[in-house]
Amino acid sequence: MRQSFIFTSESVSEGHPDKVADQISDSIVDLFLSKDPEARVACETLTTTQLVVLAGEIRGKGVYEDGQWAPGIEAEIEATVRATVKRIGYEQSGFHWNEFRFLNELHGQSAHIAMGVDESGNKDEGAGDQGIMFGYATDETPGLMPATLYYSHKILERMAADRHSGAAPFLEPDAKSQVTLQYEGGVPVKATALVVSTQHAPGYCEKGENADAAKYAVLRDYVMGVFTDVLPDGFIDDATKIYINPTGQFEIGGPDGDAGLTGRKIIVDTYGGAAPHGGGAFSGKDPTKVDRSAAYVARYLAKNVVAAGLAKRCTIQLSYAIGIAEPLSVYVDLHGTGTVEEAKLEAALPQLVRLTPKGIREHLKLNAPIYSKTAAYGHFGRTPEGDLFTWEKTDLVDALKAKVA
Repeated sequence: MRQSFIFTSESVSEGHPDKVADQISDSIVDLFLSKDPEARVACETLTTTQLVVLAGEIRGKGVYEDGQWAPGIEAEIEATVRATVKRIGYEQSGFHWNEFRFLNELHGQSAHIAMGVDESGNKDEGAGDQGIMFGYATDETPGLMPATLYYSHKILERMAADRHSGAAPFLEPDAKSQVTLQYEGGVPVKATALVVSTQHAPGYCEKGENADAAKYAVLRDYVMGVFTDVLPDGFIDDATKIYINPTGQFEIGGPDGDAGLTGRKIIVDTYGGAAPHGGGAFSGKDPTKVDRSAAYVARYLAKNVVAAGLAKRCTIQLSYAIGIAEPLSVYVDLHGTGTVEEAKLEAALPQLVRLTPKGIREHLKLNAPIYSKTAAYGHFGRTPEGDLFTWEKTDLVDALKAKVA
């Protein structure tokens, strides 16, 4: 395990076109689960200039049954999509919540997929797809997340809050951040580079026909203040490279500036590149899809391992086959930081949580409309609130210590 190195992670705001797509897809998941907790949803979203398109497979009582939409549901779907875009803040000529063209191309779930996934007779509910899923935790931040991603998220969360409150009226919804930290002894000690590119009101730029030096100074000083507030004292010094809107101008943004698709920000959603990723996206999927639920439980288990003091870092891999309930493998890597053998954890963890799709859903209470809030600023490292972010709880610590004692 390297002790001294430089590492970088990025984040994107709720107004980034891919994140707009993720939030729309998860708003549809929530809508359907609110009507039928057993609804099946695989909703993909495309956003571009004045256009939103939904596609995918769905099934659920009060939603879509026997090849037919439930009365009124199609209007609810469109209203939900427009409300999501309005909440993000898009009222621009190139993308406006009340003016974009909307196409709903969702259709019924494949009967062949349903045959493998549904519980029936003596057959347990099977995994909604094959694949590998990873969970990770590290003790370098209070939320047990990689510091580079943690601060990247916090920068953009702060900017979005200030935009919504009116404290930073010159900000527009689309933004990206990037944090590069120097590690010594395996611990982050300083920022070597910080980057923010944010969509802005006309004139708040260094270059272009609307450039206004005084306005740009307001934006630059504001972002510098966010850096100072978010990062620990002493992390920023004269050697830190700072880049704020390095292209010079960023007025055209969001889906008008670049098309957005569900599932293109899987590293932003997870661990910022500090851990492996199985390749499956989360947003737009109901919790029978192990791409989502198994990744959540893998994070839950890894976080509890670290919270229990059994390791400073923990990676867990799970694997599944479509239609099969039990995982094909459970793998634990403590990266040389553990106080217990990995094999002992591999045997103990499935005894604490049944790692079938149904077992995961029931343990983490996933059959609820809880997903819209996951779709921006990361699915992990969040504060559990009631039924929200249950996979961030550390309620297995005592049982886990007893198992491996």
